Amino acid sequence: MKKIILIGKTGSGKTTLCQKLHGKVVEYQKTQAINLFEHAIDTPGEYIENRFYYKALIVTAADADVIGLVQDCTEEDSFFPPSFAAVFPKPIIGIVTKIDLANNKRQVKAAEEHLQIAGAEKLFHTSVSTGKGIEELRKYLELD
Repeated sequence: MKKIILIGKTGSGKTTLCQKLHGKVVEYQKTQAINLFEHAIDTPGEYIENRFYYKALIVTAADADVIGLVQDCTEEDSFFPPSFAAVFPKPIIGIVTKIDLANNKRQVKAAEEHLQIAGAEKLFHTSVSTGKGIEELRKYLELD
């Protein structure tokens, strides 16, 4: 089983995704500090939104096997700088969240591009509401 650290802006769906991956009741919960799950590390969105906290992400990522960059496809902007993933000597995946809320395919494609520019090597498309992509991500993380 692989442990993943989820990095993404506030409201991108990191905590909800952690809850879903671990079979917990999905409920909104603002992450105030780093939360540890059995197979995931949930980080506050402020850690990617403020460069001052990049060091905390880098240090915390040492406990993970996989780096998960999370991008909400309903958001136009991304907080991931180009090649952001290069600071992590681990596999980097991109997770496009909230695909059920996308108004069109262009929004999903834009999210993919943000993640690829940041350095994501493999992409997953997920919807916690419909369950789409969750099983594929669980298999990649060897949680099944």
